Amino acid sequence: MSGGKSRTRVHVVSDVHGNTEALARAGDGADALICLGDLVLFLDYADHSRGIFPDLFGVENAHRIVELRTQRRFAEARDFGRTLWAGLDRERLIEGAVRRQYADMFAAFPSPTYATYGNVDVPGLWKEYAGPGTTVLDGQRVEIGGRVFGFVGGGLPTPMRTPYEVDVEEYAVKVEALGEVDVLCSHIPPEVPELCYDTVARRFERGSEALLAAIRRMRPKYALFGHVHQPLARRMRIGGTECVNVGHFAATGRPWALEW
Repeated sequence: MSGGKSRTRVHVVSDVHGNTEALARAGDGADALICLGDLVLFLDYADHSRGIFPDLFGVENAHRIVELRTQRRFAEARDFGRTLWAGLDRERLIEGAVRRQYADMFAAFPSPTYATYGNVDVPGLWKEYAGPGTTVLDGQRVEIGGRVFGFVGGGLPTPMRTPYEVDVEEYAVKVEALGEVDVLCSHIPPEVPELCYDTVARRFERGSEALLAAIRRMRPKYALFGHVHQPLARRMRIGGTECVNVGHFAATGRPWALEW
């Protein structure tokens, strides 16, 4: 910009779930990209033919496991899954599929990208695929354009037993480690019913009381998150903090923009 102070623009995405093509464009026109996790696509609830699960077991079995989970019959879903995996090297097959997805998605990240883990991600593999332009943060902070951004990755324990769920105390320690920030970035939302309820799945996803307490205590300008694909409320104010669900990027292909 000429004749005035330059501005900073960041684009924020979450719940990429295999949408590599849109991810490659997500940083266009921005000074930086922020990714709030869930890169892996294990099973697409909107299109049961997409993801690691149907690639291994077919669409009909994907229909069945989605049906059980949607009906909150989690124990039956786990039993059904165990019968499908019987005799197979589950860890090897899943890791191979995740590696293939990560190779494509990390290659699509622009530079610079600041990223944290989602609850379906596998943190142990990220260091192998994150290039020099990608900074991975979890319980850590970074300055972008003069503002301090704090990042908290992963989710809390649920009946779904997704790969990166941490216990409540461990999650709270990561939140506390951030200190004062201008923008609080997490995969899951703060524990507020309107922000946690998924209107299509018709269930509450798990939010964090530690995040909510930090928002009330620190009063960051923004709290950004994803995880809930079709939230009852996409944004709301808590005191002076604007809480924003940045959207289900896998479905929309559009980043959320923040400029100052």
